[in-house]
Amino acid sequence: MSLIWQLSVAVIALAFVALVIFLIKTLKAAENSLDKTSQTLQEVQKTIDELTYEVKEVLRHANGITEDVQYKMKQIDPVIETVKNVGEILNEVTLSAKQVSTALIERFKKPTEVRVSTKDAARAALQTPSEKTVQSYEATYSKKNSANWMKWIDLAAGAWHKFRH
Repeated sequence: MSLIWQLSVAVIALAFVALVIFLIKTLKAAENSLDKTSQTLQEVQKTIDELTYEVKEVLRHANGITEDVQYKMKQIDPVIETVKNVGEILNEVTLSAKQVSTALIERFKKPTEVRVSTKDAARAALQTPSEKTVQSYEATYSKKNSANWMKWIDLAAGAWHKFRH
């Protein structure tokens, strides 16, 4: 029995030595992998540090550009507002000129209708309702409004002259 014990102990010792050798190789391989991983992480950290600096520089430049654009936009705002106002004034002047020219054309079309006669009364009876409305409006407002429109046109022309010079 002692031989079996000795043989069993020898086999166990050999198995233990084989296990230790296998574990040593595995640990060496793990150590090499960890060394490579450590080097890679150091390189990645260095790259990240360099990129961080560059990203900060880009952000500083972007902030500077944004501030510059905002400053320039604030300077342009009055110009845009002026252009808008000029457009509105020109629109009003155009509308006024259109109304004045329409009134003048209507006045020149019917110069004999100022005197009311039986022929005019007969013609007035044959007119459409919209023609009667236009004549009624002109009769009521043409003298007052033509003077007002002329004042508006003079005012707009003066403003336009000042704006150009």
